[in-house]
Amino acid sequence: MPELPDVEGFREVLARHGEGHRVERVEVADAGVLRGVSAARLRRELKGRRLGTPTRHGKWLIAPTGGPTLLLHFGMTGRLVHCAAKDEPHPHDRVVVALRGDGQLRFRDQRKLQGIRLEDDAGVRRVLDSQGPDAAEVDRAGFEELVRGRRARVKSVLIDQSALAGLGNLLADEILWRARLHPARRADSLDPDELRRLHGRMRGVLRSAVPTGRVPPRRSWLTGHRDDPDPHCPRCGHPLRRGRVSGRGTVWCPHCQPEDG
Repeated sequence: MPELPDVEGFREVLARHGEGHRVERVEVADAGVLRGVSAARLRRELKGRRLGTPTRHGKWLIAPTGGPTLLLHFGMTGRLVHCAAKDEPHPHDRVVVALRGDGQLRFRDQRKLQGIRLEDDAGVRRVLDSQGPDAAEVDRAGFEELVRGRRARVKSVLIDQSALAGLGNLLADEILWRARLHPARRADSLDPDELRRLHGRMRGVLRSAVPTGRVPPRRSWLTGHRDDPDPHCPRCGHPLRRGRVSGRGTVWCPHCQPEDG
């Protein structure tokens, strides 16, 4: 599932291979990934446009074109890949942006849960105004303010994009494990030390994950063990527990993350 580090990696792909290049044409193989824009309009509006400097907010990739702005959301299985024109198409390549020269940017997505929007400035503001602060940028005071006083479970707050933008299931579990907090704890039960620790561990996880362009499945991380047949905590060796918290598959260590705090 693409989360903040993945989307930051896609931003780098777009910056490295798309920024400053003109769009030769747009090929829409599957309009099922288009949101609020037709294939004909996407082709018409983008042809001849020069791609500007891309930015990211949470899980949204924002690509200015000198006209309407491309907004890309990768859902659970989306990717942005750079290819040469001669490269074989992938069965899940839904939209191809062919650039002047030989390069192509391909929006590749198996499940098509989110997709591509084309918005004017007001539309961009509308989308981004529905998001909380970016998890990689929020300072400790801002983080504590958005968590403190919420009655929801702390994992629910971390993955609520309207509260905090960018974290998904893997990152939330990793951060809570590092902070030694049970994912089902109520956010308003966290004391000031726990809030500071949670923010610090979030920043540390993101600093390590963003350069890799993914949530790395390192064996020293909880992420590196969550899919093991018999998973054990890489910190204490205790068996990990799997369950559902706020409807999401969740992994935690009952020894390191006691439910009673």
